[in-house]
Amino acid sequence: MDGNGRWANRKGLPRNEGHRKGVDNVEKIVEKAGKLGVKYLTLYAFSAENWKRPKSEVDALMNMLESFLTHQRKQLLKNKIRLHTIGRIEQLPLSVFKLLNQVKEETQHFGENHLILALNYGARNEVIDAVKRYTVAVDQGTETASALEWTTFNKYLDTSGIPDPELVIRTSGEHRISNFLLLQSAYSEYYFSPVCWPDFGPDLFEAAIQEYQNRERRFGKTGEQIRKEQSVPIKSTSS
Repeated sequence: MDGNGRWANRKGLPRNEGHRKGVDNVEKIVEKAGKLGVKYLTLYAFSAENWKRPKSEVDALMNMLESFLTHQRKQLLKNKIRLHTIGRIEQLPLSVFKLLNQVKEETQHFGENHLILALNYGARNEVIDAVKRYTVAVDQGTETASALEWTTFNKYLDTSGIPDPELVIRTSGEHRISNFLLLQSAYSEYYFSPVCWPDFGPDLFEAAIQEYQNRERRFGKTGEQIRKEQSVPIKSTSS
């Protein structure tokens, strides 16, 4: 969700006003995702590198996050959306950390729709943390180092139990990954929009998904193989 600050600068507004408009747009996109049948929506809300920004901006972002959670809590419960987090959330301000855990606990029994917030997240940190967890498991005898495969290691990532993203959208015209889900997005489709996040509304979000649906995902196979597989009739079954 990139471009809040640039959006504000272009309009002669304080950067924090851009972040506030960005938060407003989050609510619209979450609602639109539900209407479109998107079961897993991950929002890169605060990266591990964002701590380098001015303290006043970081403090404002944390306050907005707390306000967003407080405001959206009822909506998540009403719409039966489960909240997840990825990243080192224990390093967030205590009030935010407690509220996150509270909302996650209140929504943990929902299983159909999922909202994942990436907070104090960085893919390299995630890999390091996963290696540490896996090492502990090896020391405890629950894992064997020589038997390590991706399907095993995947369980120790922050995204354990969450499907790999099919589509990654980046706004504001930047064309880089910025340390986001580096392993999980190995076969994701990417969509880059020149529009800054506050203006990337529901219609543009839907347009990105429509373009994705017209792409051919091959996962190492040839296009001909994929088309043959798709043309194989599915036998009906009954039980």
